[in-house]
Amino acid sequence: MTVADPLFGSVPESYYVHNEERGETLHRSAPEAIQRDVTALKVRDGDHVLEIGTGTGYSGALLAAQAGASGRVTSVDISDHLVIWANRLHGRRGVTTITCHLADGMNGYPPHAPYQRIAAWCAPPRLPRAWVDQLTPDGRIVTCLPIAVQPSTTLIATITLTAGQPHVETVTFGGYAQSTATAVDDALTLPGRWVDHHTDQPEPAWISIGWREHDDPQRTGARTALRLLLDPGHTETYHRAPLDWLSWTAYSVIAGGVGRSFAALRDGTRGIGHTTATTAALILTDGTILADAPGSLSLSALRTWLDHWEQAGRPGAAWFDTSLVPNDEDDPPGWDLRITAGTRR
Repeated sequence: MTVADPLFGSVPESYYVHNEERGETLHRSAPEAIQRDVTALKVRDGDHVLEIGTGTGYSGALLAAQAGASGRVTSVDISDHLVIWANRLHGRRGVTTITCHLADGMNGYPPHAPYQRIAAWCAPPRLPRAWVDQLTPDGRIVTCLPIAVQPSTTLIATITLTAGQPHVETVTFGGYAQSTATAVDDALTLPGRWVDHHTDQPEPAWISIGWREHDDPQRTGARTALRLLLDPGHTETYHRAPLDWLSWTAYSVIAGGVGRSFAALRDGTRGIGHTTATTAALILTDGTILADAPGSLSLSALRTWLDHWEQAGRPGAAWFDTSLVPNDEDDPPGWDLRITAGTRR
């Protein structure tokens, strides 16, 4: 199924996304992204589908249309407001093959398991073991997964099972808001995890550092790095702007390792770069480079990373090699998605 497929046209997007009676739904996923990932999920007639993140109800309606009259969609969300309204909107359209429930999707939804397909419109810390355990042997998962322990650093992965073990079939660039255990209003302004220091005045700003295990408990290094970026001693424009930001985001994970930092500055502009406890350099989405000084060690590192990225040809998502690494020590237990430099040329 493609984005031009008539099935997408059969579900009234505006009825769910811009419903005047319910009012605006904050932080909803873009319909284009939902359609892309619904296509990747390859729901078959009669499938039982689990949806993590009810949202406006639009995505669930698409899944229900795909699964047909003999299929079933179970949708869960941590917001009772969204669950109540989605059930109401589905009911008014006469869609009876989908039910929405108030629940933490990181646990899946055991009462209705197993599922042939699982779709998630949020970014969990890792692929939860609960999802895999509730998937049938021929099942398929499409979800947003982190590729570093930092916000806004994700890929969309299509996952299937081999002998009961998950493996990545394909990845594409993209991302959704982080999953949370309770409903929040500002998840996009301040991510719920992996932020090492933030300020609220005069405008919100935050930083996530890859070397947090080497910072002190007071996060002195992270504080210093953010201060240097908010008041940089050097500014320049990247000579090969505009950037392919999605490619750069993924490649910088490989190039930067623990030196990689991600920050959102006071005007909301985001950037990726290198920091230490005493130096900082960041390239912003518009190609502006900020650094603590013209001779900054962090600036030199960032320039090297960018050179390597250009030499690699600003690679697309298919260039990266991926693996799922078991992790049962952290919550939720499951698998971490890791990427390495691509061997496909």
